[in-house]
Amino acid sequence: MTQPLWTALATVVGLVLLLVFGERTGSVRNKVLIKPLTSVGFIATAVLSGCMGSVWGQWILVGLVLSFFGDVLLISSKRAAFLAGLVAFLLGHVAYVGAFYQRGIDVSGGVLPALAVGAVAIGLVARWLLPKVDKKMMRPVIAYMVVITLMVAFAGGTVAAKGQVWLLVGAVMFWLSDISVATDRFAGGGLFNRVWGLSFYYIGQLILALSSGGA
Repeated sequence: MTQPLWTALATVVGLVLLLVFGERTGSVRNKVLIKPLTSVGFIATAVLSGCMGSVWGQWILVGLVLSFFGDVLLISSKRAAFLAGLVAFLLGHVAYVGAFYQRGIDVSGGVLPALAVGAVAIGLVARWLLPKVDKKMMRPVIAYMVVITLMVAFAGGTVAAKGQVWLLVGAVMFWLSDISVATDRFAGGGLFNRVWGLSFYYIGQLILALSSGGA
């Protein structure tokens, strides 16, 4: 890796650590300052990794940029901001689906098996979580669950077709971090839930950013 890429990675890791430790105090100022900077860091990591050299890498970049807006919007506790952040992240996942499709997928050997596993997992989550979601948010939350599961399924499809298992690892970590956010919002997940959710989110995004310059 080049020196600028190492610098970007070190910066992101440092900011993530500050963000995670900052959750102990619940400081909004900490989130307002550090979250956007951290999200810019994984965008920079993707660019420095060579994402602009392929169409699928450019789709990953679009997903990362949309995730940046989702991060900023979710800083607020207001319902309108949460819904807007949900839409931004949903579109980010759609961009990742497009990226994996552009890279190449194996439907029968990758997408369908991953979709079957994902459907069971998200079904269990939905059974537990949806009774806690208010009616106005029910449809957006269900739509989000469907899209994040499709994203993981397409990640499985592209790994089956083209290799690079880290793409699936990054996608699954992103999926898990989404469950953490939903738990925190609707079921009062607490500090531990936020810490592991943030950690999985940024590690997953970094994996996708670093992988975006590959074939």
